[in-house]
Amino acid sequence: QVHLVESGGGLVQAGGSLTLSCATSGRTFKSYAMGWFRQAPGKEREFVAAVNWSGDNAYYADSVKGRFTISRDNAKNTVYLQMNSLKPEDTAVYYCAAQAPPSTYYSDYLSWDYWGQGTQVTVSS
Repeated sequence: QVHLVESGGGLVQAGGSLTLSCATSGRTFKSYAMGWFRQAPGKEREFVAAVNWSGDNAYYADSVKGRFTISRDNAKNTVYLQMNSLKPEDTAVYYCAAQAPPSTYYSDYLSWDYWGQGTQVTVSS
């Protein structure tokens, strides 16, 4: 049983920063890979970032590499997405996801087992 709740979305100007949080519940959180996806209206859900269970390996989509940072605090059962240098094309609903072991592929949303309800991020120009 894993539940995920995103927060921290909102409106920000281009070039600004925003931090998303994903609070989770469940006894097995520490063994799960965690990730972030996003979906804009009329577009497919796309991979943004992922981090392994221990937090020592992170993976990013090319579109956000160098601007976004994913991290996790297993003691708090929380995953974060720090977003810097935001662009209008970053506008989307951002979803937190969890993947039970054994981990497979991160970039395919079908590989993920649990999802939050999403939080809206809007970047104005």
